[in-house]
Amino acid sequence: MNKIAFSVIASGSLALFIGVADAEASAIYTIKSGDSLWKIASQHNVSVTNLKTWNNLSSDAIYPNQVIKVAASATGSTVTVPAPAPAAPAPSQPASSTTATYTVKSGDTLSKIASLHKTTVSKIQSLNNISGHLIFPGQKLKVSAAAATPTVSAPNPPAAATPAPAPAQTAGTARTYQVVSGDTLTGIAYRNGISVTQLMNWNGLSSSMIRIGQILKIENSTAAPSQTTPVSNPAPPAATDTVGKLVETAKSLVGTPYVWGGSTGSGFDCSGFIYYVYNQAGIKIPRTNTTGYDARSYDVNSPQVGDLVFFENTYRPGISHMGIYIGNNQFIHAGGDQVQITSLSNSYWSKHYAGFKRLYAMD
Repeated sequence: MNKIAFSVIASGSLALFIGVADAEASAIYTIKSGDSLWKIASQHNVSVTNLKTWNNLSSDAIYPNQVIKVAASATGSTVTVPAPAPAAPAPSQPASSTTATYTVKSGDTLSKIASLHKTTVSKIQSLNNISGHLIFPGQKLKVSAAAATPTVSAPNPPAAATPAPAPAQTAGTARTYQVVSGDTLTGIAYRNGISVTQLMNWNGLSSSMIRIGQILKIENSTAAPSQTTPVSNPAPPAATDTVGKLVETAKSLVGTPYVWGGSTGSGFDCSGFIYYVYNQAGIKIPRTNTTGYDARSYDVNSPQVGDLVFFENTYRPGISHMGIYIGNNQFIHAGGDQVQITSLSNSYWSKHYAGFKRLYAMD
């Protein structure tokens, strides 16, 4: 009789444990190449903020095969059942902080590598004498563990992101802006209705290189009120602005026929269109295919006009089509039989959407 009772209890406990395990498994997601927090959040009907909170993420950087929670942990009595959970202590990340070097893999970005090793992009750039964001598979980068010290100001990573006040505020008589991840001089100038030249002059910049946390003047504090009109010409930059010229050039080509391998005004394929438009706007990029441009850009979760939008598994597996985001949920691309403007809500393209990215050449 006792043996039978013990067997029933053991079977019930095992069923309960399996049920809890199934529930926990459904609340996690393994990241694939091309994923972004925005894309994962959309797929699971949650917000990016929730994903970052549940996974203690202080930035938007993620990487393939990373396992993240896509639902809040259960708080009922079932929490006491997964006592065996200590057997899966996955803090394998701290081990990486002891590694002196890292070999770049396909799909890596400096932001992703910095997040993985608990350091900053600027530290990695300094350690490896890198002035931009361009890296390539097989490249060995120094990622010294000592670079993790910048987080000492806030032991709790999520808390460190909130206190660091970032929005554009006022400092004295001039308005200022604090640079955040993904910013470019072009984007900051475009959003504030000024030119890149003005932005560089007001901040004494000799190049377009900026860093996260940097404070930039976005208004000239030296001009007297009566001089504001001749000094700054405050109307938003038109075609002289890089992004404005990029979009203007792209729209002027609507109706140009689709030609496989084409990259001239007589006809384009999707990557040839990108090559032609960006170079016409003064952004020098090489002629390559969609996979090549995917490797020369980094993920952005809050796209700006002029960013690239990628699609996958159209006529071949993987990244296979691309266009230029022009705002209002629309993109312009060489697709079908001509250059055209299409909605991202289009039934075909929404199924093949892979994500937004920004060319390193835009920084």
